[in-house]
Amino acid sequence: MKLSPIQKRAERQGRNRSMVDLNLVSLIDIFTILIFFLLANASEVEVLPSAKAVRLPESTAEKSPKETVVVVVSNEDILVQGRKVATVSEAMKTEGDLIAPLKAELDFQAGRQLIRKDKEAKNKAITIMGDKDIPYRLLRKIMVTCARADYSDLSFAVIQKGKA
Repeated sequence: MKLSPIQKRAERQGRNRSMVDLNLVSLIDIFTILIFFLLANASEVEVLPSAKAVRLPESTAEKSPKETVVVVVSNEDILVQGRKVATVSEAMKTEGDLIAPLKAELDFQAGRQLIRKDKEAKNKAITIMGDKDIPYRLLRKIMVTCARADYSDLSFAVIQKGKA
């Protein structure tokens, strides 16, 4: 018995309808794993950038860091948000306390922050991650430069004692 194309199509559709058996167990497993992954990574812990060249001083500070512009000061370089702006030797040779390339970069970062956070408080916050062996004179120059760039909320990154 020869079937017409329409009859063949109707037979195939009837066969396919009866064979649909959807197994949702594996799909539910995938979504469960995805939910646990998102919950584990959505915590409110702020992690400062890791700089292997910077050994932070130890402290008994309890306060957790907030999201700010980060200035990293190693023994060789000064970085703002991961971009090298000056070397330590150049900064130490400058007359006065203002480090011009650092101030220019901080002004640029302040402009970017104003675009993102237009209606927040006017106090600009900054975190300094300074190696524990940098000279105080350099740290003073960096702090003065930050103040001249209108960053009035200054924080220092430290390692909590016992958590290193």
